[in-house]
Amino acid sequence: MSQPANQITVASSGRSFSARPGETVLSAALRHGIVLPYSCKNGTCASCKCRIVEGTVGYPYNPPSALEFNDLYAGFGLSCQAVPEGDLVIEARELEQVADIPVRKLPARVESLEKFTPEIMRLRLKLPKAARLQFLAGQYIDIIQADGKRRAFSIASAPSETDFIELHIKHVSGGGFTGQVFETMKPKDILRFEGPLGTFFIRRSSDRPLILMGGGTGFAPLKSMVEELIEAGDPRPVGLFWGVRTEADLYASKLIGTWMEQHPDLSFTPVLVEPGSDWSGESGLVHEAVIRQVADLADHDVYMSGPPAMVSAGREAFLGAGVPEDRLFYDSFDFAPDVPINQS
Repeated sequence: MSQPANQITVASSGRSFSARPGETVLSAALRHGIVLPYSCKNGTCASCKCRIVEGTVGYPYNPPSALEFNDLYAGFGLSCQAVPEGDLVIEARELEQVADIPVRKLPARVESLEKFTPEIMRLRLKLPKAARLQFLAGQYIDIIQADGKRRAFSIASAPSETDFIELHIKHVSGGGFTGQVFETMKPKDILRFEGPLGTFFIRRSSDRPLILMGGGTGFAPLKSMVEELIEAGDPRPVGLFWGVRTEADLYASKLIGTWMEQHPDLSFTPVLVEPGSDWSGESGLVHEAVIRQVADLADHDVYMSGPPAMVSAGREAFLGAGVPEDRLFYDSFDFAPDVPINQS
């Protein structure tokens, strides 16, 4: 006899949806067209943090490692990993801006490969003429490999570029797909992907100034965001902070210079972990540079993209600096070997 579905209700809206046995809260919500915040989908970034108001959940797939003990004690959970153990009532934000954008599986042809640095590749993919990809700046796609494994990459091109999508790919030891990109991939190869995914995008409902903070190839979704802001003539001040290891890793510095000519209120602060002897700019951890440079940080909306350690440290520091949690947005990803398709 099959197990009955569990009912999940979002307290703020009263909307309810059912979860199949073993299905996570997030997967069930997305299946019903209800978009809750999420990013990594593996329990490490806390983008999908929600409060369990009624009912209990389990974590059979991955532990909720992004939550502190106090969070769990206070009734918080991670919707991307939490599986209902009965009916639930949750407190979570619903994102209507994403709900109307279809998630699709599409083929794409490799148009070009260009090395920004020895370890970072710019991959441009040509989309089919009959199938354009609608997305919000900041979202990502999953590359689907022949064996079913997936790799997530943020879209670096602006949504207005309808013929191509651009990805920035870091060469990862043990990463089968990134090895393919750097060693065997060539123009005209065909890839398959699913997207757009994620809830990392500029909130249009706010008129507060923006802080965009990226680490390494976490610059990619910020590039898409800045280009969209410029094209839209958005007047909000933008502070762009980019943390990299050395000056040679600032692979888009010329492009950023062009942006600053186009957007009068865009500032750029590069931050080096290993500065050379002639470097006079910021050094150390990128989130600490944001704290040093932005006196009124609590009055900003903050967008972060990069490895989980950077996002976690930034989140803790910015909350401590008075930024409300609902003004912190992040896209967190591991530079990890390829992973299987999610259980959902």
